[in-house]
Amino acid sequence: MNARRCSGILIHPSSFPGDFGIGDLGPEAERFLDWMADAGQGVWQVLPLGPTGYGDSPYAPFSSFAGNELLISPEFLLSDGLISAAELAAERVPQTGAVDYGSLIPRRKRLVRSAAERFVAGAGTADRAAFTSFTREHSFWLDDFVLFMDIKEEYDARASAEGIRDSSWNAYWPPAYAGRDEATLERRRSERSGDLQVRKAAQFLFYRQWDALKAKAAARNIQIIGDLPIFVAMDSADAWSRPELFDLDSSGRPNEVAGVPPDYFSADGQLWGNPLYAWDRHAADGFSWWLSRVEAALRLYDIVRIDHFRGLDAYWAVPAGKKTAREGTWRPAPGKALLAALRERLGGGLPIIAEDLGFITDEVRALRDEFGLPGMRILQFAFDARESGLNPANPFLPHNYNTASVVYTGTHDNDTMAGWLESATPAELSAVDLYLGYSPADRVRALMREAMKSVADFSVFPVQDLLGLGKSARMNTPSTLGGNWEWRLLTGQLTAALAQELRDLSGLYGRLA
Repeated sequence: MNARRCSGILIHPSSFPGDFGIGDLGPEAERFLDWMADAGQGVWQVLPLGPTGYGDSPYAPFSSFAGNELLISPEFLLSDGLISAAELAAERVPQTGAVDYGSLIPRRKRLVRSAAERFVAGAGTADRAAFTSFTREHSFWLDDFVLFMDIKEEYDARASAEGIRDSSWNAYWPPAYAGRDEATLERRRSERSGDLQVRKAAQFLFYRQWDALKAKAAARNIQIIGDLPIFVAMDSADAWSRPELFDLDSSGRPNEVAGVPPDYFSADGQLWGNPLYAWDRHAADGFSWWLSRVEAALRLYDIVRIDHFRGLDAYWAVPAGKKTAREGTWRPAPGKALLAALRERLGGGLPIIAEDLGFITDEVRALRDEFGLPGMRILQFAFDARESGLNPANPFLPHNYNTASVVYTGTHDNDTMAGWLESATPAELSAVDLYLGYSPADRVRALMREAMKSVADFSVFPVQDLLGLGKSARMNTPSTLGGNWEWRLLTGQLTAALAQELRDLSGLYGRLA
């Protein structure tokens, strides 16, 4: 990947401030881009933009291709004439610094559906042509996605009424739907054609707003880094529509599921539960699904970060039904063949960042380096309490970076830097000060400077670290359910003075966009 030296901010659109319950793709997002430009920043990193399901995690979307309709801006729906001023006013809620998904989801879904219905009923000639072009271009995933969601909402409601917790397609749907009986599906497409068209229109509205925002970022010389979860959710249109591409039995149940093995941080490992790929079938057709998936991501983003990159070399397979990830097996993946196919399709270097964290082997590093992919360096991992004193060979210490790196103070899965420092051991704090060469009054700012001055091409900071926020601003705690993905900025937190400070820092270390 050819990268210019610059710095940037990690913030998901859901974390933007505003009066409508969740950050979105509207005016506050544009104001953020203006603030980024004033701060001289060249990179905006987001989390996956897909439709979220149980637990509200963007890493378990209902589709690898669809957009999250919760992020559609109500204000832009008003300016497009698709909702009324009264409807917009009804969406306003007090800012609390957190998303209340329980109250937000039904309200926002109703609003977006009303807007989509009006779009379908009254789209003008230009909009009609754009919508027709969109549905044609995206038909390879869109047709299955809207049908999946149409069936899913019906059977989710039935399961809820019956007190059944697992309403996923392979556990609760009738066999004709779960097994994709074509006559049954065709009959539903015909009977529900109007509703399916409305669902397509909602996706069109999401993409139209995102495309406009991306163009505004480009006009400000800001690149967008997006995120591609390596696995898909079991309860997703991906697994339902293409079961042959996953390691599933004849009833659609996984034979083995994804996770990571036990390590220092987790005695039981992490049991993610995602279906595993039937890699032989992907290889047999030239990885066509994967090529389409990455191309779709690069339509949304300038650069794609592949989450859990090591799974392209080998992945941890846990027999289905196990309660922990202890009893798994490493299995090889055809990452080299896949990346070669991507390079051939895209031409030139791959605009991909490898999330090379966790248990990384020489083989994973070789795969990353063969295709010229920058890896990730996390400053919170540089001062390891397992070491006595400072370990100069720790790969996360800045003097061990190369230019093909992206350095972060932390990620969405880490505590904030201020929160981490608050809970750090005396040995860890001593290691930080030893590396810095002094004991700073503000260790967060001091560590940001270390990231900025490093040789890494990109230096990216979660906005919480830029603001010096503590544990309460953490975005996600892995392997926990509840309280995650909720954090939001409050209006006015990103000040002109903060933009100038960041601009000065970026300029000092040659990172101005």
